[in-house]
Amino acid sequence: MPVSSGIVSHDRRSLIMPQEKWAEPRRVMHSLLSGTALQQYGEWQEIESTQMMAEYLLKPHLWYRHHYRYANSVIHRIAFGERLVKSTKELEDMQNCVTFFVGSIGSSVVDWFPELARLPKFLQLWRLYWKPLGDWNYNVYHSWWDPIRRQVEGGTAKPSFVRDVLLSPETKYTGNDEDAMYVALQLIEAGSDTTREALNIMVMAALEYPDVFRKARAHVDRVCGTGPDARLPRLRDMDQLGYICAMAKEILRWRPIFVVTPDHTATKDFEFEGYHFPEGTGFVINEVPVGAECERPDDFDPDRWMDGHETDITHGLWQFGGGRRICVGYRLAQRSLFINIARL
Repeated sequence: MPVSSGIVSHDRRSLIMPQEKWAEPRRVMHSLLSGTALQQYGEWQEIESTQMMAEYLLKPHLWYRHHYRYANSVIHRIAFGERLVKSTKELEDMQNCVTFFVGSIGSSVVDWFPELARLPKFLQLWRLYWKPLGDWNYNVYHSWWDPIRRQVEGGTAKPSFVRDVLLSPETKYTGNDEDAMYVALQLIEAGSDTTREALNIMVMAALEYPDVFRKARAHVDRVCGTGPDARLPRLRDMDQLGYICAMAKEILRWRPIFVVTPDHTATKDFEFEGYHFPEGTGFVINEVPVGAECERPDDFDPDRWMDGHETDITHGLWQFGGGRRICVGYRLAQRSLFINIARL
């Protein structure tokens, strides 16, 4: 996608990189899926979730901001090793990086007909609109990246993905400093904005379908107790609270965050159901009709996921993509949704 991947992302966002460039950033991000990492991150998720519960009580009218603070703080701590201390303006800029980037995907006819990018640059009039956005995004990234890079170089950085994986000599990451910056910052982008949006959708579902949430409350009470002996749900309760896991899947099916996934590209000619697809054909998942392939698709009904696979958020659900390029953070996202749905 010459606009969203090239101009807006300086050819460095792995989400929409071609396969040969994607493999190296994916390799270093793969550590996020390990059991040891998930256990460590889980402690941070529970701590930040506890703060979010307090924020709900103290400032209920800012509930949507609490979702963003939670999500951003967790992923910031994972990536950079420290709790989030950013101004409102800095947070807004980072949120807008996501919003503008996602909004750029497929917005230009050039992304659907990439051959147009072979025109001489003086004929590429679309660059006048998109290049300032790409440069602004680049500068925002640097304002977040430069301090943590200096800490790593100075030996003062705390344990984190950037210190212990991305910039560790043992990892042997082959990208340059700007490649590393995009790996770290797109991790923060993806980990903060999607969780925030999913929690917002959860609130909408709670208002529209209160009976579902009464049922969920009964499941939580049965596991975590009531009255003086009640306790907060923990991540270790996931296997016992399959209905809460099913709610997370239903949230993503009911109101898909990504309406159209970034395209996968055929690496060779092939035939399918009487059609011929040449090498280079792009394929996207149209999430809304795919999610509607069920009974009563307009209803918010977690029971549709109670099939023995409710604790696997990717089983039967395409919101994280699929295949080798499935979202590397899907387990982390599932755990954030679970702990906050259960506690709220």
